[in-house]
Order: sequence, then C-alpha cells, then structure tokens
Amino acid sequence: MVKERARILVVGGGYVGMYTALRLQGRLKRELRRGDIEITVVTPDPYMTYQPFLPEAAAGSISPRHVVVPLRRVLDLCHVVVGEVQSIDHAKHTASFTTLATAEEGTGPTQLTYDELVLAPGSVSRTLPVPGLAEHAIGFKSVEEAIGLRNHVIEQLDIASSTRDPAIRDAALTFVFVGGGFAGVEALGELEDMARYTTRYYHNVEPGDMKWILVEATDRVLPEVGPEMGRYTVSELRRRNIDVRLGTRLESCADRVAVLSDGSRFPTRTVVWTAGVRPHPLLAATDLPRTERGRLKCTPQLTIEGAPHAWAAGDAAAVPDITAGGPGKETAPNAQHALRQARLLGDNIAHSLRGEPLETYAHRYVGSVASLGFHQGVAHVYGRRFKGYPAWFMHRVYHLSRVPTFNRKARVLAEWTLAGLFKREIVSLGSLEHPRAEFELAAGGKPPTDPTSDPKGSS
Repeated sequence: MVKERARILVVGGGYVGMYTALRLQGRLKRELRRGDIEITVVTPDPYMTYQPFLPEAAAGSISPRHVVVPLRRVLDLCHVVVGEVQSIDHAKHTASFTTLATAEEGTGPTQLTYDELVLAPGSVSRTLPVPGLAEHAIGFKSVEEAIGLRNHVIEQLDIASSTRDPAIRDAALTFVFVGGGFAGVEALGELEDMARYTTRYYHNVEPGDMKWILVEATDRVLPEVGPEMGRYTVSELRRRNIDVRLGTRLESCADRVAVLSDGSRFPTRTVVWTAGVRPHPLLAATDLPRTERGRLKCTPQLTIEGAPHAWAAGDAAAVPDITAGGPGKETAPNAQHALRQARLLGDNIAHSLRGEPLETYAHRYVGSVASLGFHQGVAHVYGRRFKGYPAWFMHRVYHLSRVPTFNRKARVLAEWTLAGLFKREIVSLGSLEHPRAEFELAAGGKPPTDPTSDPKGSS
C-alpha cells in the first residue's frame, strides 16, 4: 500500500524508460487503476528501439517494424506523451517539454509537475569536429538510420552498375565505417554480407569491386569480447577482403573524400559514424549533479546523489559497480546493465512509495556476443570463447530472449525461419524518405533532392 498519491515522470522511452515503466506498471497495477499513482512517459518517439537488431534490420533479415516496440501497447496503464523534455528544475519538481502540438500552436514549452523523477534519456552519438562529417556521414543508432543506410548501399550498387564514369563508380563502391565497437563491426559485417549477396543480380558489379573499410582509433576492435576474440574478428574481416585500419582516425570526409590519419585517401559516398556515444544533452539542462563525463551521479540503489525522489539508470547514469572490487568503478553503458538496472529501478521506486528498504544493484558482467554477418560471430560468455556459427547462434538466441513482448519474439523468429528458406530481399525503398516527391513533380513543383543519392555527390 502506497503512503500517498504520487505522480511519476519517466523521461525517455528507450531501454531504461520502457522497462522501468513496465516494471512499475506490474508492481503498482492496483494503485494505477485506482488513480492513486500516475505514470507519465515523455519520449521523442512512440516506440522503443531494440538496438541490437539494427544491423539485421539494415541487412534485411528483420523487418523494421519488428525492431521497435510500440509504447502505448506495452504501457497501457501509463500516459505516453510524444515530446521532448527541454529542461528540468528538480528543486521545484517541474519539467518543461514540447510536443508536436505546441509546435503547431506556436506556444511555448508545457510545464509538468511530478513527485518522482526517472531520468533515462539515453545517449547520443559522440561526434568530433571532422570536416564534412555533419554534411556527409550517417549514424547508426536508430531504425531510421539503419533502413536509410540499407537503401543507400543498394542505391550505390545501382549507381555503380549504370555509370560510365570510373571515378563515380569507385566512390559508389567504397564504404567507410568509423568505430570498431559493437555498432560499427556488426553493421559493417551484416551490410557487407548483404551487399556481397546482392552483387549476384548485377551483371557488371562483382564482390571484389567493392571496398569496405573499418577505421578504429585504438589498437583493437570489440574490446568487450576480449583480446583473443578481437584479433579473430580482425582476421575474419580481413579474410573477407575488408580493410581494417587499427590505430587510425578519420581526419576529414569533406568533398566526399575520406582522409585517414595514416595518409590514405578514399573517394567515397558512404561514411558511417559509430565512434562511441555521449550522455544526452538534456542532462546539462537540469539542476542534478553530474560526473566529469557528464553522466548523472548515482548511488548503488539507482537514486541520484543529493536529489531525493530522483532516479536514473542506463547510459545517462554513472552507477557504481560494487562487483568490480574497488572504488571508483562504474557499470558500463550497455544494454545488459540497462535492462537489469531498469527492473531494479522499478522495484526500488515501488519500495520507496511503500516505505520499504531499497535494494542495491549488483550484477557482474557475464560477457558479450556479436554478429559478423550470416552464420559468423564471436562471443565471450562466462569466461568461455566461441566463434563462427556457434557464436552467431548464441547471438540470435540471446537477443531473441531479450527482445520485449512475446509478439515481437514470435515475429522475429518467424522472419529468421523464412529467411533460411527463401532468398534475401534486395529491394531499395529510398523513395520512402521523400514520399511526396512524385506528386510534387506532377503538380508542377520541384521535388526535394537528396544529396546522398546525387551521382555527382553534390550537396
């Protein structure tokens, strides 16, 4: 029984936001139905993206709609608001946010008062002041970026197949990925595998005509799977004629030429940036304490230090790792910790409302799995190392077990089964990004231009 009526504000609808609200919805179902408790989730998108499936969505192994979970269906006892929180004044327990309606109405941000705050906006891509990066590169954190990249890669094969200009052909068939973490390696592995398969349907494009380049600033890739599996990953990628550049940085991609720190220059129409993440800018617009790296200072109980009734977890939170055996250690900002922290966070908020003692977050990292393309992968789980097909199978089983809702599990499993029975789909639907283009042209207007699909690479 809760002590008093409470209004809970959850900022963010990603891993932590959705799973925390889902946990609270289960623990406080009776109070929610009576109206003793209200849960409001403010999120920029009405869905949660299961990011580990983005590489397979980009490769066409999973439909985009099965990579996302509709929040209103899952959080049926919560009030889901599609909008963006602009600032938080926790001293006054108020948050300012905008919605599509406020933009249409021309009004200012809406004020929302809360009793308990869950701050889980996640992270954004960590970019560097690289010339040409903002104009020509694409990230890999959203389903829109994943599908846009798939369409773009297939369009480059179309350009290479139809042009008579060798310079345009060479640039179209050169793909540069920056960042050797999970996102970069898995995206490159899946897309290279997809593109290599797709070339069989082009009479004048061979797999050997393409250049796939992975640029990593450190001396290893996939540090989460350990040095041995990292070295295996590099050798496996190189065996597939992927150019892996370790200890190398992207200096510029202006004028559609990727210039690397080792002096190499690659004319290219495709630069994919996956070089890490940073805390969401919203954290700087709050009066809550942060670390030197910009993450929220949290306790092992997932409360924010010095801020009663404020909670955080996931990428935005610096949570002490009490299993590390020493002070100053923090849990890594990954999906494994985010999922477990969200569940405990929901439990602790329920404990707090009922006047019960809080639990402490303690989870030892059990390992990682990564896909390198169809039937290829690496894994380091409970101290044991796996590679090739066993690791790839473990990758699929693990993430199938973690994707939320039985509905999504069944649909993803069905798609994987059908993909094993039939050929890949190699259709590019790039026109979806400008659905009114044809009608505007027919009506006498000028259709929008997409610089990434311009054969000359103009912007």
